[in-house]
Amino acid sequence: MFLWRAEVLPGVSVGFTDTGAGNLALHVGDDAPSVLRRRVELEHAAGIAPRRFQYMNQVHGNHVSVVDASCEAPTADAMVSRSLPLAVMVADCIPLVLVGAGAAGHVLGVVHAGRPGVSAGVIPAAVEQMRAAGATEVRAWLGPSVCGRCYEVPPELRADVAAVVPSAWSTTSWGTPALDLPAGAASQLESLGVPIEYRGPCTLENDTLFSYRRDTQSGRFAGLVWAHD
Repeated sequence: MFLWRAEVLPGVSVGFTDTGAGNLALHVGDDAPSVLRRRVELEHAAGIAPRRFQYMNQVHGNHVSVVDASCEAPTADAMVSRSLPLAVMVADCIPLVLVGAGAAGHVLGVVHAGRPGVSAGVIPAAVEQMRAAGATEVRAWLGPSVCGRCYEVPPELRADVAAVVPSAWSTTSWGTPALDLPAGAASQLESLGVPIEYRGPCTLENDTLFSYRRDTQSGRFAGLVWAHD
């Protein structure tokens, strides 16, 4: 069910699911009751039940939603909370998890960092909101995503993204234009003084992870962060 999970600070855990947890998204044509059942099973596996993970309606933008109470999925590509368990769903984009510590306690964050979001600055926006919420130290976990050796794009698109995020410029293993979103995200985090604690594998190269580029009918796995109480 979990590709990777760890207690990263006392009382705070980060995890990334794999295909063993099943599809967790309601927007990919799957049977809704089955998706909701899998989400409950995941909450039990994480040890947070009867609490629920807070999901969002991801739209490839740069809006950050601050959520302090469970609600309908906000339309956003990042969420920040002091208390709620948070989830971000992906199938090639980066599921970025952020954990901040400050005088008032923990601040949790998740970011849907796809190509449009990385270009539009969703990562700096999320870190800024974490700090506005009182996090004086922020750390990052870059979950599994398509790598720079596999993410083939047209040359014009590579040029457009690299004009904003130069470190995202890449070439596939077969010699065609590509984007390296993990490298682009890492450079943004490093410029913000946010250390990266974990980097996940490539989704396209790993059959235990969903990948939209491998299968357009793919499900979605999740990046998760939760406090234990």
